[in-house]
Amino acid sequence: MADLTLKVTNRSRKGLKGLPPSIDLPNDATIEDAKIAVAKAARVSDHNRIGVFDPVSKKTIKDRNSLLREHAEVLKRGELVVKDLGPQIDWRTVYVIEYLGPLIFHPLFFGLRKYIYPPAYSLIRNYLPAAAQNATGELSFAQQAAFVMIGGHFVKRELETIFLHKFGSSTMPFNFVFRNSFFYWSVAGLLGAIEIYAPFSPAALSPATPTPLAYLGIALYLLGEAANFDVHYYLAHLRRPGETARKIPRGHGFGLVTCPNYMWEVVAWIGVILVTRSPSLVLFIAIGCSYMRTWGWGKEMALRTLFPNEYKKKRYVVIPGLF
Repeated sequence: MADLTLKVTNRSRKGLKGLPPSIDLPNDATIEDAKIAVAKAARVSDHNRIGVFDPVSKKTIKDRNSLLREHAEVLKRGELVVKDLGPQIDWRTVYVIEYLGPLIFHPLFFGLRKYIYPPAYSLIRNYLPAAAQNATGELSFAQQAAFVMIGGHFVKRELETIFLHKFGSSTMPFNFVFRNSFFYWSVAGLLGAIEIYAPFSPAALSPATPTPLAYLGIALYLLGEAANFDVHYYLAHLRRPGETARKIPRGHGFGLVTCPNYMWEVVAWIGVILVTRSPSLVLFIAIGCSYMRTWGWGKEMALRTLFPNEYKKKRYVVIPGLF
């Protein structure tokens, strides 16, 4: 005999067909188990298409490994609100695609700069500052450093995505891959590469030898990347194999802000900007900070809700003293 009998409610009028009025699940059933049961009953071939929502807040319950009994409103109302989310794509695949853009554009413009820039340079040369009009086209230290630093950052992100990160949700709607990838491909990738490797860019016109500011930027970059990896490694191993309960992260910068991995990412990009003086990268990290602030507050509010008595509330989610 099942331990849980839940009413099944279709959130969309034009969504799932053939849903049973209720489903029976064992007491230790997870959100993933509920998705599989609903998909089987509704004859949906991919259970990842099934979205499960909180019956009160109507927000998606994202942690597929969490137990149904951990969601108070689901048990209180005895109701499972579901929806067909449409074709899905694996989260890991989405991140791999996102970070691939800069790894394509930067080598492209770095390697083909002598063929790409001369036609444009001849058209705009008279409109450039005097220093830029005499640009030689030879790669400066800052441009070479930018290629290594940006490439290193995104190679690290790809390796972490493939081998380290664990995802609470296994998939997302397929069309999200275009929305999510646009930011990285267009700003950090295309715009950043076009600007940085141009013979008249701030990076190209920087001093021929590294300045103290450039050395500071390199130090911040290395610190940020190492500390960011440390936080990612800690989060990936926060729960032991077989554990499903959420835990409060401690140490590793979590005493300062909600998301120290975001904090160290910003530090690393500030380092790159100090070396390259790139306005494109300033734009990239400014937009990125707005996203990270939103995501950070989402994580902060989730921790406050899950651990009302244990969790110490944070005033800042990304950068101490700022936001």
